Amino acid sequence: MARLKNYSESLVLEKAMHLFWKNGYEATSMHMLEIEMGINKFSIYSSFGSKHKLFLESLQCYKNKINTIFEKFKNASNGVEDIKQFFYDSVDENYKGLHIKGCLLTNTYNEFVDSEDELIKEQMNSFMDNLRKIIIEKLRTDSSKDETTIQKQANYILLAKHGLAAAARVNTKQEIEDYIEMTFKNI
Repeated sequence: MARLKNYSESLVLEKAMHLFWKNGYEATSMHMLEIEMGINKFSIYSSFGSKHKLFLESLQCYKNKINTIFEKFKNASNGVEDIKQFFYDSVDENYKGLHIKGCLLTNTYNEFVDSEDELIKEQMNSFMDNLRKIIIEKLRTDSSKDETTIQKQANYILLAKHGLAAAARVNTKQEIEDYIEMTFKNI
């Protein structure tokens, strides 16, 4: 007879997500996950299969959490102002006393840039490609821009977004606001 779970998978998954977000994949041990999630290794393996699978599910959990911000960005209709607002929205949680710094996806992208892990690379590339498409769509609302300028600005904005995610881990709210304002001054 199978044992009944005395925990909510969604709640322990969210706890794992926050731990990976704080420490990264490699620096997060199974022991740390046990403590944070409040369940033993057997339960972790039973529910999620492996640390790697738990991490992949944590990434999906994070994507679901930021989906509201992403949908707001995607559905807005003010061009470059939408991109700028997306920058503000993407760091807003960092300054609500939650002690969450940066973006889990950007942190993961940076951690796995040289990795051979195809599943994680696929998720990261899919997210970045989707973000780039939305940025290009927003830039195209300005009819004075040619396609070459749009592509270059999209590349610049994506790099600025990576920089913003890294800066949000250590910089003050005012420094972040200055960064965003200066990023969009000439776009």
